[in-house]
Amino acid sequence: MIKIIDYGMGNLKNVQKAFEMVGYQAEITQDKEEILAADGIVLPGVGAFKDAMENLERLKLIEIIKTVIEQGKPFLGICLGLQLLFTASEEFGVTEGLDIISGRVKRFSQNLELKIPHIGWNQLDLKRKNEIYEDIENGEHQYFVHSYYVVPDDEGVVATRTKYGIEFVSSVRKDNIYAVQFHPEKSSHKGLQILKNFGKIVNDKER
Repeated sequence: MIKIIDYGMGNLKNVQKAFEMVGYQAEITQDKEEILAADGIVLPGVGAFKDAMENLERLKLIEIIKTVIEQGKPFLGICLGLQLLFTASEEFGVTEGLDIISGRVKRFSQNLELKIPHIGWNQLDLKRKNEIYEDIENGEHQYFVHSYYVVPDDEGVVATRTKYGIEFVSSVRKDNIYAVQFHPEKSSHKGLQILKNFGKIVNDKER
């Protein structure tokens, strides 16, 4: 069973319905025992980094997230759920993140002369082999809504890059962690394919 972590941030129902559309049952929960017992975990989210970390701490979910990742369970971060995995964010000052992936979260520069936040469809430049992108072609479009982007210390975790004034990291892969800046649940049939691929990873791991 896939568990979607509810920490008070994000469009959880949309993610849940998207998984159901591709044939995988997913339940929304903030129950620690249910998350620990899950076969796969999803951390979605929209909103402010600092608020999200405060919510995770208040709900005592930080160590739970670290535990399931250390156990090797397939883990998918979406949008803010990607950014939270990093060491720190510069949003509203510096806020410490989960520090599971070394690096920082930075804001798009106003000097880009582009609208911030970055909202809309944009292309993925695939950088490495990644099961979550099975049947996804290089240059495929996904839907983005964000003002901040991740800067990993290790180039080896970069799964895709996307151009918006600059070339930024739009998804990462590290061991059992798959995390994307875009919203696959809002990205039509190709976004659903990514969620379907994650569901297959969970099923294969379960066996």
